[in-house]
Parts: sequence; C-alpha cells; structure tokens
Amino acid sequence: MGSCSDKLFSRERTAHEILGGGTVADVILWRNKNVSVGIVTVTIGSWMVFESFSYTILSLLSSVLLLLLSILFLWSKSASILNRPSPPLPEFQISEAMAEEASQLLRKHVNKLLQVSYDIAMGRDSELFIKVAVYLFLIAFIGSLMDFQTLCHTGVLVVMTVPAFYERYEDYVDGSLVFTYNKAKELYLRFEIRSYLKKKKLS
Repeated sequence: MGSCSDKLFSRERTAHEILGGGTVADVILWRNKNVSVGIVTVTIGSWMVFESFSYTILSLLSSVLLLLLSILFLWSKSASILNRPSPPLPEFQISEAMAEEASQLLRKHVNKLLQVSYDIAMGRDSELFIKVAVYLFLIAFIGSLMDFQTLCHTGVLVVMTVPAFYERYEDYVDGSLVFTYNKAKELYLRFEIRSYLKKKKLS
C-alpha cells in the first residue's frame, strides 16, 4: 500500500471504513458476493423490464401495489367466509421517535445545504463555488444523456462496481487522482493570483 502522502486528501482510512465498515460496505465491496450478485442481477433485470415493456417506475410501483393489495383483500375476505386465519401482516406504524430522528436528520442536511448556498451567494468561498459548479454541470450533462430511471439503474451499478474496483487498484487510482488534484490546485492558484493582480492594478 502507498504512504499516507500518496493517498487522496492524505486520508488514513480504508475504503471499507469510509463506507461505514458494516454490512452495506461488505455488499458494495463484494465481500458478501451472494448479495452483491443478487443486487446487480435485479438491477440489470429490472432495467431490461423497463426498457422492453416501456414501464416507468411509477407505473410499475402502482401495478405491484394494486396486485398486492388485491391479493391481501381477497385473502382476508375469503378467510372471514371460510373461518380461516387472516393474512399474517404486522401493524404498519411509524413511531414518534423514528419521525423525530428523521426530521432532525433532514433539518441538519437542509441547514447545511442552505449554509453552503449562502456562502457561495455571498462570494465567501471561491473554491467551494467551483466545486459546486462542476458537480452541477456534471449532473446536468449526465441528465441530458439519459432519463431518470436509467440514471437510477446506472447509479446502482456504479455504486456496486466503482468502490470495489477502487479497493482493488487503490494505489494506482490514488496516484493518478493526487497528480490530477495537484495540477488543478496549481491552476486554481494561478487564477487567484491573476485575479488579485488585476484587482490591484484597477485600484
């Protein structure tokens, strides 16, 4: 493995630790191959169904829910007529603690997003503005190439392949990314110096 200085952003944690180090990380990094293969197979299969039968996510969810509710309704009605047990369904309910935890998590992320937007709008962080602009440009560019459901399927496949590829070839990828990052940082510093000199001349 490379030294800490060869790592992107001089990080010390492994890819498994960055992903949380739990079951999700094991699946993403293909340490639980059966589940990983299942997710990739279902993703590719569902994409083929969407493309072949011109389904959308909304139409498929509606059809599945309609079928499921119809089966459960008929089961319950027939069970009451034939004196059979009803479907073994748990009572669906969101606890107050779960709702409060979700609202706090949502509030935290929304406030962070608003703070970042405010800092950019006030011109406080030029580097952050460039990063956000690049991300938004990439999202807009990718969005122009495919529809939303294809983007979702592609996103799942990327999540299931890129981290595992990175973990396997970590040293090579880090070396290339660190080199590119340093070059981009050098260009950014040159841009900042030129902007500063121009402002100084005008003043």
